[in-house]
Amino acid sequence: MGIPMSLFTHPTFFVFLAMILYVLHVFLSRFRRVYEFSCQGPASYPVIGCFISFYNNRSRLLDWYTDLLAESTTNTIVVHRLGARRTVVTANPDNVEYMLKTNFNNFPKGKPFTEILGDFLGYGIFNVDGELWRTQRKLASHEFSTKSLREYMVKTLEEEVEKGLLPLMESLATAAQVVDLQELLRRFAFNVICKVFLGGERCCLDPSVANPPLAGAFDTASEICARRGAAPVSIIWKIKRWLGVGSEQKLRVAIEEVHAYFKDIIERRKKEIEEAERDSGAHEDLLTRLITAGHEEEVTRDMVISFIMAGRDTTSAAMTWLFWLLSRQPGVEEDVVKEIESAGEKMSDFESLELSLLKACLYETMRLYPPVAWDSKHAVVDDLLPDGTRVQAGDRVTYFPYGMGRMEALWGKDRLEFKPDRWFLEPDKERSALKKVCPYKLPIFQAGPRVCLGKDMAFIQMKYVVASILRRFEIKPVGSGEPVFVPRLTAHMAGGLKVLIRKRGDRQY
Repeated sequence: MGIPMSLFTHPTFFVFLAMILYVLHVFLSRFRRVYEFSCQGPASYPVIGCFISFYNNRSRLLDWYTDLLAESTTNTIVVHRLGARRTVVTANPDNVEYMLKTNFNNFPKGKPFTEILGDFLGYGIFNVDGELWRTQRKLASHEFSTKSLREYMVKTLEEEVEKGLLPLMESLATAAQVVDLQELLRRFAFNVICKVFLGGERCCLDPSVANPPLAGAFDTASEICARRGAAPVSIIWKIKRWLGVGSEQKLRVAIEEVHAYFKDIIERRKKEIEEAERDSGAHEDLLTRLITAGHEEEVTRDMVISFIMAGRDTTSAAMTWLFWLLSRQPGVEEDVVKEIESAGEKMSDFESLELSLLKACLYETMRLYPPVAWDSKHAVVDDLLPDGTRVQAGDRVTYFPYGMGRMEALWGKDRLEFKPDRWFLEPDKERSALKKVCPYKLPIFQAGPRVCLGKDMAFIQMKYVVASILRRFEIKPVGSGEPVFVPRLTAHMAGGLKVLIRKRGDRQY
């Protein structure tokens, strides 16, 4: 027997419905007040957590989190997500130091994180914990500290700039052709890092020419893995992976392509080493060093994949944002160019060249637009952060460089302004010394035991590339819109940066 439709039009029904909605509203409001008082975070409710707030702010998640952190008295919030453990998000340097150094062993990446990147990075150094991480870290630290690898990197960088990047920019300037500077710098970084780590595999610098398959596969894998990490409900991508459909099917194809490439190159390199009878002059790249040291093929593959993924987009993203910021601050750009020109012949010894103002500009750029917007760990046991926030075993604990660069408590009221002078000990004194950067106040290269091994190499590359370009060219963005910061595994500028290049001092377009 069905329910008569007249019941839903009777006045009593509407009174009853109104009473239910009122009781529900009172309950949720009271729960929300209690929740917000106890943990300072987004509005959350039983079962669904903060899903409503998350959904409403999905187009501005970074700034939403930043706003919430700024409103918190400790610059830390607790987020309850649908179908997931709690997430503690912090922009508090004391908490960051505690996670990354003081109590490092209680905050590994954890299985929930390593599962997101596991298909792509396997057992690479950026995706493992414990003894396996320590073994790879020791190995990588040794290789990165060798003088021969550093010299090889410097030689490679100089060749790629002088014989590839600058000649292309010269032709673009002559033709007054609009180019995507971000894509140009990404391709340049890909060529440098592939030569240093693999000994080869180039792509054409000209963005109008299609990328090689390896670069395209890296792009696809990185983007889809990033979507996994940002998904409000992880079970969705896990089901898609199990079924082998949609984005997960594309990810599988991309990973198979990357792995097949590395399997082939490792086998070819082994034969070359055997034929050369381990001649030390045959190859100087990292891949050869790992093979010669006798490491397993899978470990070698995963380590090199991790380094290429980490290095190809981070430096190019930072340089792209720097050129855009300088275009909005012509006075700062003029001072940087003067500093570069005053270096004169010292530019040939760019490895030891200080260029303090340019370095300050790079720090200021990465403060506002960090190459990695956030990073997460997972607590092994219950813990208490320095600001008093309680952490439960299994919680995701995220430190947030993007938000930290925008905290008034850390950088003052002018925190949103591009002001390289803030990095000098005596801003009003020309060529004064740079301040020592606290890695926990600005963790753009991580910190503690996991601090980025390639930090020094990254600064050498960025300073040399930017200085080489600014000495010869002016970079003029096309259009006046505000670029959008996109936080994938490594962040980038949405849609790239379209620019016109002209020779410095040439007033004719």
